[in-house]
Amino acid sequence: MRMKLAALQRADIDAEFVSWYQNNDGHLDFFTGSRRSFSHEDLVEWFAQSKMRNTHLYLISDDDGGRIGTLKIGPVDTVNKTSDLVCLIGNRDYLGRGLAKEAIGLGNKIAFNELGIRRLHGGMYESNVASIKAYTRAGWIIEGRMKGYYWVDGKPMDRICVACFNPSYFSEDNSNAD
Repeated sequence: MRMKLAALQRADIDAEFVSWYQNNDGHLDFFTGSRRSFSHEDLVEWFAQSKMRNTHLYLISDDDGGRIGTLKIGPVDTVNKTSDLVCLIGNRDYLGRGLAKEAIGLGNKIAFNELGIRRLHGGMYESNVASIKAYTRAGWIIEGRMKGYYWVDGKPMDRICVACFNPSYFSEDNSNAD
């Protein structure tokens, strides 16, 4: 399946979009540490604040116009040229198809080639194996582990830290600056 990223527009935040951010099925447990659902108002505010926070929001869709999810690059630290990159396959009909890997790969290209970011980073629950695989298959590395970072169901859970390096700034082995 071919997919594309387009800048998120306010009009994209409709009932279907809001449904992606409802945690009725536990899907957002991995997306947000608070495990909460987001209202229409929350998402409109998130969109409205994105420019002020130097955050770039994208709608992920397929070639037929089917809406898949969102990708967030930011907030961008313009001094250090670093950013978080978060991918959400919100439309549950598209889960399990390896699309997050493709979306993350497209996000890498935008971050590096259009936004001039030198280093991307993120983190996820150690139990979120699908997310870890999506990022590592999209060229990211596991950079570290933060022991007991999350508190899940009364128990500590490690955070897996992942990163991706712009080859314009880093050597091929992704570990050292040129």
